[in-house]
Amino acid sequence: MTKVLVNSGICGFAVTVGAELDNEKKVHISLDTECQMVKKMLEEISALDMRAAFTGFLQNPVYKSAAMHIRHVACPVPSGILKAIEVEFGVCIPKSVSMDFIREEGQA
Repeated sequence: MTKVLVNSGICGFAVTVGAELDNEKKVHISLDTECQMVKKMLEEISALDMRAAFTGFLQNPVYKSAAMHIRHVACPVPSGILKAIEVEFGVCIPKSVSMDFIREEGQA
């Protein structure tokens, strides 16, 4: 099983994404979070095949589900879900990502 911890930022919600490959080449997704919008995504993405990791933004089942349930378009959770899927299928190595804000002197 692959697990990814996504700290979403200002909303204060963290999400632990679980991705587990079964014998039928499907990956089963779990989302451990207090965010009700993210929890609703499981209705569409609880089991996905490898194509989910390679389908473009507009047709991607993870991003389509996020578009239906998550109001904050910059939410990093969908990306974290796809990273977990890639690692679980063995098409990507587990490497952490980050996003840091750079403030210039005098900025609030």
